[in-house]
Amino acid sequence: MECVSSKETINEIVGVVNDVSYSEKKDSHLSNDDINKFLDDISLLRNILDQKVEAIDNINQLLQKISWLKDLDDDCLKLLNMLIIVGKDFHNNLTKGFSTLDKIAEKGIAVKEIFEYKECVEDLSDILNDLDMVFFIFPKDENFVKITNMLSIL
Repeated sequence: MECVSSKETINEIVGVVNDVSYSEKKDSHLSNDDINKFLDDISLLRNILDQKVEAIDNINQLLQKISWLKDLDDDCLKLLNMLIIVGKDFHNNLTKGFSTLDKIAEKGIAVKEIFEYKECVEDLSDILNDLDMVFFIFPKDENFVKITNMLSIL
């Protein structure tokens, strides 16, 4: 009697395993094509981020050159002000996707590239703020002007 009950239990389990196995063979959810597309998409994301980092880094280097300029006239300062405003708008656009990138990185995808991208964008913000300080805020600060004049004598 007990053997019949065990046989029925085993048959039920065989039926469940067989059904799931058949479904997997028939309608595999992750085909090789799906996996390859996913890996291609990750590679594409990495390439896009690398290109963006390269472009932003180039802009950062160009902006740093400006910080060493001296004795700018009003026309130059107006252009520089416009550049800072455009740069800050550019920075704001770049940061809009940070939360999505954080979620991707949390999953272990393109972590290095996302970190480099975010670091480069943060550098852009720092450089723009430095330009604003050097050309528009510090020159109005009497203590800064005194110290700068004393240093220029050395």
